[in-house]
Amino acid sequence: MLRVLHVCTGNVCRSPIAERLMRHGLAQRLGAGADAILVESAGTWGHEGAPMEVHAAAVLAEHGADPAHFTGRELLDDHVIDADLVLTATRDHRAQVISMGHAAGLRTFTLKEFTRLVRAIDPATLPDGSVTERARALVRAAAALRGWLLAPSPDADEVHDPYGAPISYFRSIGEEIHDALDPVVTALTGIPATV
Repeated sequence: MLRVLHVCTGNVCRSPIAERLMRHGLAQRLGAGADAILVESAGTWGHEGAPMEVHAAAVLAEHGADPAHFTGRELLDDHVIDADLVLTATRDHRAQVISMGHAAGLRTFTLKEFTRLVRAIDPATLPDGSVTERARALVRAAAALRGWLLAPSPDADEVHDPYGAPISYFRSIGEEIHDALDPVVTALTGIPATV
């Protein structure tokens, strides 16, 4: 099994949206085979036991993803140790994950950074085996490209925090996360979105 961990600050807005949108995209492409990839989330200042922010849940429902039964949690060492891929909302979150140690540097990216790197990887260079083999090869290839394919600006790798904002801002952040995740899920699975 491959484990993907999405990280933001409170684990009630951005990372839950990313987690549930990714699960939804994997299920659409792989059906029952989506169980080969476990997608979770946590927050660097996670609201342990908190429900997802109501606007975040609404945005997920609008995308056809399931917001039900979500519980916020604080990022722990075990989450980082167990993850094969960590995708963060911002560069600051990425730095916090890497500072925890556990050789996390080669498997921790901001979501938008990982998307940029994935787009530069020729899918033909990835193995045709299981989805987990393909995904692990994708993470290694992205790590190798990191120093060569830089962001056009520091802000380009950030997903800004919508906490406390109106639903319209949550929708724009949800769209941003969706647009960043779509090529990642396609690369992980080898199957483009059907819609």
